[in-house]
Amino acid sequence: MSRRTEIDVRPITEAEFPDWNRALNTGFLQPPAVAAEQLEARRRQFVPGRSLGAFDGDRCVATFRSFDQELTAVGGVPVRADAISNVTVTATHRRRGLLTRMMAQDLAAAKERGDVVATLIAAEYPIYGRYGFGPATTMTEWAVDVPRAGLDPRWAAPEDGGRIDLVDGDDVRKLGPELHERLRRAQPGAVSRAELWWQSRTGVVNMNGTPWTEPYYALYRSADGEVEGMASYRTDDHWGGAKQPLNTATVDWLIAVTPVAERALWHYLCSVDWVQTVKSGWRSPDDLLPHLLPDPRAARITTQADWLWVRILDVAGALEARTYEGQGSVVLEVVDRGGLTGGRWRLEAGPDGASCAPATESAHLTLDVGDLAALWLGDASAVRLAALGRVREERAGAARVVDALLRTSRRPWCPDMF
Repeated sequence: MSRRTEIDVRPITEAEFPDWNRALNTGFLQPPAVAAEQLEARRRQFVPGRSLGAFDGDRCVATFRSFDQELTAVGGVPVRADAISNVTVTATHRRRGLLTRMMAQDLAAAKERGDVVATLIAAEYPIYGRYGFGPATTMTEWAVDVPRAGLDPRWAAPEDGGRIDLVDGDDVRKLGPELHERLRRAQPGAVSRAELWWQSRTGVVNMNGTPWTEPYYALYRSADGEVEGMASYRTDDHWGGAKQPLNTATVDWLIAVTPVAERALWHYLCSVDWVQTVKSGWRSPDDLLPHLLPDPRAARITTQADWLWVRILDVAGALEARTYEGQGSVVLEVVDRGGLTGGRWRLEAGPDGASCAPATESAHLTLDVGDLAALWLGDASAVRLAALGRVREERAGAARVVDALLRTSRRPWCPDMF
């Protein structure tokens, strides 16, 4: 009978970084050999103590990385987040509890640091609910049939007096970070971007090992010259019979801090000569895009799925950080199988602020910490979760009280993959 060796889970050293990356590539079904340029680029993400590995002897068989992040709560306040990425378990070592051990180690450290939440983008849906995460934002992608959209084929410039210019990577690195900061201060669910994000999206750093091809960068300036929007996009070269263009413009990312800028950028993308289809990239499910077109049916949804998952580490800190349009109070029984932040909490909230403290009185609503995360960012409905059997009303009407306090007029959105 074969004997399983003891698996050691621990932070990796710099010397173990190449083997850790080989396991990372293997877990994501990428060629296991990591090119020297790619490895050097990934070293810039290495933070001692925040990259964990599971080792069978001297071979890395599971990977896990976390890093500091800020997540924008409802109302615009950024909270400290433990961002989790690069999670893999090699197929030869599944079902041995390796992810559970790595996750427990990382979340305990995050709690000790004072992080309010943990975040991740889930490659698979069923995994992370076990660790207290809940799907807190949704992502939607559209494909716009440009000829059907009904836009003026003679469109040449924004109607508001602003202008759109094509710029290069230097301009993006110079102007993009401040623009994104303006966006994330106003967008619940948005996360911070490090300098490395801008460098990797403009070809300075090659994170994925494939040859770099520069995209187009479109910049929107208002009539008074202020930068209010920016987009990165790529086009293909596809023609049909009788010399008919069938080209597609694919948006890598688009950020705009005003509806005027958003409208101008989408209209520009739909006016590029020979482009018949515009693929939107990752957008909010209530994005303005479809209704910026004379015929909204020209924008067909191609993907809609959960996106940012959140795990609350500090119930009081999270609920006190966000704003509330309504006034009310509710007692929540938060179930946390991870033992990090469960208990009974009274939330008193209103437009002037909120307080959240441990409570001794009977709970009005009982819910898992993962469902609280989905409610916290304003996207989920407690009434709907109650119908699904995921939250339990201990007092009639409690779910409606929670919805009146926590739901938002616009849906949260995370523009980023990490």
